Amino acid sequence: MNPVLLIDFGSTYTKVTAVDTDAPAILGTASSYTTVETDVGEGLDKALALLQEKTGPLAFAARYACSSAAGGLRMIACGLVPSLTVEAARRAALGAGAKVIRVYSYQLTESDVGEIGALKPDILLLTGGTDGGNSANILQNAQMLAQTDGDFPIIIAGNRVAAPQCVRLLQDSAHETIVSENVMPVFNTLNIGPVQDTIRKLFLRRIVRAKGLTHQQSLLNGIMMPTPSAVMRALTLLADGPEGRRGLGDLVAVDLGGATTDVYSIADGLPTGASTILRGLPEPHAKRTVEGDIGMRYSARGVLEAAGLPRLCALSGLSEDAVEALLARIEASPGILPEPGSDLKRLDFALATAAIETGLTRHAGTIEQVFTPAGMVFQQTGKDLTGVEILLMTGGALVFSGEAERIAQQALAGVEDPSSLKPRDARVVLDRQYILAAMGLLCEQYPEAAFDIMCQEFLKQKGA
Repeated sequence: MNPVLLIDFGSTYTKVTAVDTDAPAILGTASSYTTVETDVGEGLDKALALLQEKTGPLAFAARYACSSAAGGLRMIACGLVPSLTVEAARRAALGAGAKVIRVYSYQLTESDVGEIGALKPDILLLTGGTDGGNSANILQNAQMLAQTDGDFPIIIAGNRVAAPQCVRLLQDSAHETIVSENVMPVFNTLNIGPVQDTIRKLFLRRIVRAKGLTHQQSLLNGIMMPTPSAVMRALTLLADGPEGRRGLGDLVAVDLGGATTDVYSIADGLPTGASTILRGLPEPHAKRTVEGDIGMRYSARGVLEAAGLPRLCALSGLSEDAVEALLARIEASPGILPEPGSDLKRLDFALATAAIETGLTRHAGTIEQVFTPAGMVFQQTGKDLTGVEILLMTGGALVFSGEAERIAQQALAGVEDPSSLKPRDARVVLDRQYILAAMGLLCEQYPEAAFDIMCQEFLKQKGA
């Protein structure tokens, strides 16, 4: 046996998973509250004690960790055109596992600079211009950023001709500057891999300075990545397979939380019809979006605003007054849990369904008819996910609901929008043991074992 310990320092819970990589299997899982306010080691020690009660003493060959504690990786993105370099920067940050707290386009103002200083991001990503293209905007923004408060690092990933001058403009500020490759070196061509590697390296340096983690670093082989990045790696491995093996194919995943809803797709999502043309930036094979306004507790009101009160009433079978009263209770006590058969349980079903509907619709592409001199064609923006066959769901609200499959089926069959390219008839798979982040860590060194464990966990649910 070769036991390996995988740790996820979450914002609320610290989750630990023990696996055997020789005969790939989960040996045990456990969790405890994350103790960021004192020392994260306290929460980890409690989780490990609970794990040992299940597995007995284990001599771990390695310990790997990911983290979204202390707010996760908070980033700001700046660029030129909203639909081009700004969007490229946003995608790069999200794909690296960051929480994008603000996006700025065109030239920064004095007000913007003050806001950025007040937001105190962990990293700022400065982009703008293709290589050899517009340089005035990124240079102006670098000059403005030199005045911002704080010592957050600035990654420069824009016009490579202007990058050295950006460094000079920022050299007397408190901000460390790192130059990466342009996120859009050629018009409409994304190059987000290099800057994602840069973001990850900066994250590793930042997170080990966080309270308690410097001490824990000596006990770990490495805090390797933000938790969402680990989830993305696990999903990519599951869909595409390790080298020389076939994966499960295209999939979509939803992580439904109390404050946000993360949606992932591992699929090219290219047009399927001969008369369909693709518009806009090319989509990455592995894509993540974060809906910061919809969640089960802290963002429950956002679900109402996105779906509408009539939709929540229809899904829950409750009156408008009852829904409003329950939402007020949730806002007053976000930690409230529903009793079986209660009105709150019915509202939670409606909130989860509407949140997944909204998240999938926003993540997926759209299609519309357009008329050209050559006749009528279909124009696709974003990914076509209609043919995706697997919907993998995680998050406590789903895992503990007891009706995750019914929620997902209702969300997929929800309000019919012919322009939406969200999944239509996917099989529902549930991450019952919260192993996705753990498998993303494991696949860095043991991809075959990680793939085998996920297949054991998820294929039995598929009925394959």
